[in-house]
Amino acid sequence: MSGPTKSVRYGVVVLTMGNRPRELGRALDSLMSQTGVEMDVVVVVNSDRTVETPHRVRVHGIGENIGIPAGRNVGAQLVAGDFIFFLDDDSWLPSVTFLADVAARMEADATLGMVQPRIIDPDRRGDEPTRWIPRLRKGRPGRSSEVFSVLETAIALPRETFDATGGWPSEFYYAHEGIELAWRVWDTGRRVEYQADLHVAHPVVHTGRHKEFHYMNARNRVWLARRCLHWPFSWAYVLVWTLRHMIRNLPEHEDQVWWNGWMDGWTDKPWDGPTRPRKLRWSTIVTMTLHGRPPLV
Repeated sequence: MSGPTKSVRYGVVVLTMGNRPRELGRALDSLMSQTGVEMDVVVVVNSDRTVETPHRVRVHGIGENIGIPAGRNVGAQLVAGDFIFFLDDDSWLPSVTFLADVAARMEADATLGMVQPRIIDPDRRGDEPTRWIPRLRKGRPGRSSEVFSVLETAIALPRETFDATGGWPSEFYYAHEGIELAWRVWDTGRRVEYQADLHVAHPVVHTGRHKEFHYMNARNRVWLARRCLHWPFSWAYVLVWTLRHMIRNLPEHEDQVWWNGWMDGWTDKPWDGPTRPRKLRWSTIVTMTLHGRPPLV
């Protein structure tokens, strides 16, 4: 007779600004419905608001908006488990076995370091934006593949892998933190996969690009290169994205904001404290290149 099945335990971090109570309730309901796993769940409130949660869910209020990656890092320190799952308050899990299915795949494949599910809008199936597919070739959203960036709204990792990466780049505030985390997972020797048969739900929202977005987009591209890449890849990466920007047709005021972010990316320090983050191993650069995604685009 076989022994009892080992319980799978997740640490779950739900990030919210506290301004979407209905959506937060939907996200938490989908978590509380999960079967086959144990969960240590914390809701991190990235503001001074208060929120209501089920009795099994802890709430940690930060008191101010410290940025998306920093908020997730705070939550990660408050939960325990063999795996860690990050969920934004405007996403939810359509399947009650989602977390168990992800854990089973990561347990079966020791090389799998992070899973990005396919993002769907149940009300607009087949009409989801291509930006939700985290790879260069956007065709066939139903095709799974290895990827080198993630959309951060719902991702799962073995806890030891997340800890080995050093966590989210808190300094970014928002924008491109999913690229750095994916790169650093690859740098641990594990892979990142977009698994299209695993679904997380999220409404399609057509958001306008505001000034802060253009600033963060430029600054964090430079910071990503300075934090992760050796020369000459660091300069080449920034050069490619700078040339890409120059052929775009942004309004003059947005273009100036982008260049302000670009300049601050070079002049501001992209890490806290005296110790800079470790750059990617050269073997990781080779791996990325062999997969058709050198750290240039």
